[in-house]
Amino acid sequence: MINLGVNIDHVATIRNARGENHPNLYIIAKKVIKFGANSITVHLREDRRHINDYDLKIISSIKEIPLNLEIAANSEMLRIALKYKPKYVCLVPEKRNEITTEGGLNLNRNKNKIKNIIKKLNHSNIRTSLFINPSIKDIKLASELGASCIEIHTGKISNLVKKNKKYISEFIKIKKCAIYAKTLNLEVHAGHGLDYKTTSMLKKITQITEYNIGHFIIGESINYGLRNVIKKFIKILKNK
Repeated sequence: MINLGVNIDHVATIRNARGENHPNLYIIAKKVIKFGANSITVHLREDRRHINDYDLKIISSIKEIPLNLEIAANSEMLRIALKYKPKYVCLVPEKRNEITTEGGLNLNRNKNKIKNIIKKLNHSNIRTSLFINPSIKDIKLASELGASCIEIHTGKISNLVKKNKKYISEFIKIKKCAIYAKTLNLEVHAGHGLDYKTTSMLKKITQITEYNIGHFIIGESINYGLRNVIKKFIKILKNK
């Protein structure tokens, strides 16, 4: 079974534009699950540019919503994750001035810190994934650090496809990484920049068992409705 996770960060972006509570994040989160998605993703950024602490408190309290919390690999975010105990955590790189996540974690530079964070999250029975570039070296290191999952950054292949440029070498790289990860008993996820076309392509890599998609789903929903967009992704993931 292939799972669909929906990132609702940009529902919060729209809400925050008016400083009010519309659209209501918690109602949207419930609807996403009702429409067939398997989990909700939120990224609690250090600058709280969209999701805030109160959002996390409320969403994490709704037990019928499987929550995937994206956080930077630091002590403050670890403390917050251990406090609210989401079902899943994905450690991601974060820069204050970036518009969106620009790449995978630098595991080699931060391996001791990341290993300690993973150990504490595992001890609290929180499934932990690492957001990494499609790199054999990083996958091997992710396994050594104790992660149970990796999420492959798909931004590069998504941009190549959107610009009608050659993407086959990037596809092959992702496929090799996914195959290798499975030999290490790592669960393989994919995310960043995905739309209908790139998800359909990557679905051919059978080792990928979860897709986390946010910006495209929220944007496409303005034209076609949240239910319809989610249902279309579910159909893509179910088709053989």
